[in-house]
Order: sequence, then structure tokens, then C-alpha cells
Amino acid sequence: DTFQQHTSSHTVLDIHIAGRILCHLEPCGPVEVDQAVKAAKSAFGHWSKMSGMERARTMIEAAHIIESRREEIAEMEVVNNGKSITEARLDVDSARLCIEYYAGLASTLAGQHVQLPGGSFAYTRREPLGVCVGIGAWNYPFQIAAWKSAPALACGNSMVFKPSPVTPVTAVMLAEIYAKAGAPEGLLNVVQGGQETGSLLCHHPDVAKLSFTGSVPTGQKIMEMASKGVKPVTLELGGKSPLLIFQDSDLENAVRGALMANFLSQGQVCSNGTRVFVQRDILPEFVEEVVKRTQAIEIGDPLLESTRMGALVSRSHLDKVLSFVDQAKKEGATVMCGGEPFVPSDPKLRGGYYMTPCVLSNCTDEMTCVKEEIFGPVMSVLSFETEEEVLQRANDTTLGLAAGVFTRDVRRAHRVVEHLKAGSCFINNYNITPVEVPFGGFKMSGIGRENGQVTIEYYTQLKTVFVEMGDVDSLF
Repeated sequence: DTFQQHTSSHTVLDIHIAGRILCHLEPCGPVEVDQAVKAAKSAFGHWSKMSGMERARTMIEAAHIIESRREEIAEMEVVNNGKSITEARLDVDSARLCIEYYAGLASTLAGQHVQLPGGSFAYTRREPLGVCVGIGAWNYPFQIAAWKSAPALACGNSMVFKPSPVTPVTAVMLAEIYAKAGAPEGLLNVVQGGQETGSLLCHHPDVAKLSFTGSVPTGQKIMEMASKGVKPVTLELGGKSPLLIFQDSDLENAVRGALMANFLSQGQVCSNGTRVFVQRDILPEFVEEVVKRTQAIEIGDPLLESTRMGALVSRSHLDKVLSFVDQAKKEGATVMCGGEPFVPSDPKLRGGYYMTPCVLSNCTDEMTCVKEEIFGPVMSVLSFETEEEVLQRANDTTLGLAAGVFTRDVRRAHRVVEHLKAGSCFINNYNITPVEVPFGGFKMSGIGRENGQVTIEYYTQLKTVFVEMGDVDSLF
């Protein structure tokens, strides 16, 4: 639960917990950004010449260190972001698994050999890009730093990473861990700051690639800045994802899925299935059960084992989410539960940015709460009659990050998923992101993928080599 504060003389990043200042950080200007890129460029020279097996050893060592410091990193992530310790531990695990996974792929980078007439041949080489830039979001600070750096480093690149100015702490811990694991100095550099720092990174002539997680408007700006230097981008942007619940679903699992699709990380998840379409016949039963479970979510001190929902990231963000609930009421949605500021009983947490998780029913497709990404613990429930109708409504959005379907009918499940215009789809579950499979969006939800084997292609470039084994056949 943090935010950025401006002072009259210059910007200072003030990190807050429970509304209290935790630390001050200086944003990086042109000099510091240049130092970071130069250090990464120097590290790249050494790292890119190592074999995949050698790089893998360093990465595996980093993963071991993360495992041994799991609790310490998780606790720091709670302070950094406000999410529950239970979730923070899972984020640390995902970061470690991602590094282990790409360590395993580091030695498999290979090209192709193509035989040509007359004994000539060609081959391809998959080569690293150079200095890559990662720009992180505030909802999964440590995990995103790993998801971006692991494939970059496995491919032989170096990285300069800029965490969100509201969650600056844990990315630094990851950089320290890589260094301790034996990575060359400057291989993963962290620069702190906001928009100006990000802009300096995007425009730096020695940066080869940009990978960004965050909002659509910022993603558009980054793409525009990258175009000046014709730099490739990976963009993991927002979503307003549909979750389709058919009447033949296992209702218990559908309810659990809807909760997982809306309330992880205080609802601050880009892939959340916030438009929950429920077939009319099971709607009353579904809403009743979802409301009962939502009201039972334990809110409070995120460092307590029993807590299931911590604090939102900042005062301004909390106010924004609450205003979406007010707007929904004005537009005719029914607040079934929650959607109000919450004051924990612990006096130390009185200033924290808490709210009660909210379920909205009687929603229609034209409502603001159904059209715009809220990025908070607010579930909008809509009813539908037929498969054809719900597919048309589910796809009626400029975004396409994720989508889910609950049904016992295996043919319907695959048929529906085929027609859903989204990059990450779920059948009979939601928000499951194993590092072995690619994650990313269609349409305005982004470009490129994170995780899985395919991400290797986004952190390398292909060189084709033609080898002549005979004489040159000249036309001149």
C-alpha cells in the first residue's frame, strides 16, 4: 500500500505502509540510467559468450537462494505491495520456478541446418539481443521481475529493470540474488523512478528490446517510443476478461473459480475474469453462494496467516476503485455485498487502504463496471441464455487477455474456447499461470508472450548463414 509523493524541489518516491512512510527513494535521471545501461552492456559482453550450461548454473544457484530466503522475500513483498503473506509466498515460488524453467532451456537454444543443391547448405543461429529493458507493474513486483529477467538472461542478454515507483523494493532483492549467485556485475540492474525514468530507458540507443507490464495507455506510449529506434516490444497490458458459467457446471468449482478470478491480490490482477456471465437457470443459486463466500473473506493484516485479503496499493487507487462501485450503483447495478472502505480492528492498520470485496448483480453490458477495467476486488455478474449470445457478448471488448469457461460438456468447453478472442483461456479453473505455458493477450491486451518455450523467440534474434560449397555462378 504505497504511493508516489511530489515535493517542491524534486521528486522523491515515498513508500508507505498502512499510510505511514516506510522509505524514501531517489528517482534515476539521465546519468544513472546511462550508468545502468553501460553496466548491463559490459555484463552482456561476458554473459553472452558463456555456454547455455554455464548460464544455467548461475540461474539455478539464484533459484536456490530464492528458495532459502522465501519467507524473507515474501514478507518484504507484503510490505512492498499489501497483499497477503499466503499469496506473496506463491509469488516467490512462481519467480523461482520461472528461473529454474529458463535455466533448463538455456542449453537448448539451437538453430536449423538446411541442405541445399550441390552440397551447399544454410544454417540459422539464435543469438541474444543485447541489453533488454524490463518495466514492471505494482501488482506482482518480485514475480514480474523474475518473469522478465529469467528468459532474457537464459538467452544470453542482460537486463535493466525498472519496478513500479509504488513497489520499488523487492526487484532490488532479485538483482542482489543474481549477483550473489555469481552473475557478472551489472547483469540485472535496477533503476528506480516513474514515467521520466521509463522514457529515458525507452529512448536509450544501447537498449535492444523493451518488455512492459501495465496499463494500455502506458503500453501505447512505450510502443511509440520504441518505434523511434525500431526496438521490439513485449507488452502485457490490461484486461476485462469474461468468465462463462454454464448451467451444467459443477457449481462448487464454478464458485471457487469466480472467486479466484476476481479477488486474488485484492482484485489487482490484469487477467481477472471480472465479467462473470452466468446461465440464467443457475444465476440465483450462484449469486447466493458467491456472496456468502465473499462476505467470509478475512480482510486485515496481510502478514497474518489467516488473512485472505490485504490492502490495496495506494490511497488514490482505493478511492478510484470505490468510485467505480458508486458509479455502478448509479447505473442500476445491485451491490450484493462489499464495496465499502474497511477499517481493521488493529489500531496500527487504521490508516491502511482496505475495502470489502464487492459483488455486483443485475449488471448489463453497457455499464461502466462491465466495460472498464476496475483493477480492484469488484465482481460484475451478468446473466445469459444461449452459448451463441454469450460468446458474442464476451468478445465485445477491445481487450483480450484472458477468458474462462465452466461446463461439464467437454465438446462445449473446447468449442467455446475456440471462439473466445483471448490469449490465455481456462477450462474449469481460472488464473492458473504455470511457468511452462505462455501467458499473454490478444487485441489491445498486448504483444508477445511471457513464460513457456515460445518466449525464447522474443529474447533472441535469428541469423541466417548461407554456405557455398561450389563456385559462384555469376550473371556478370
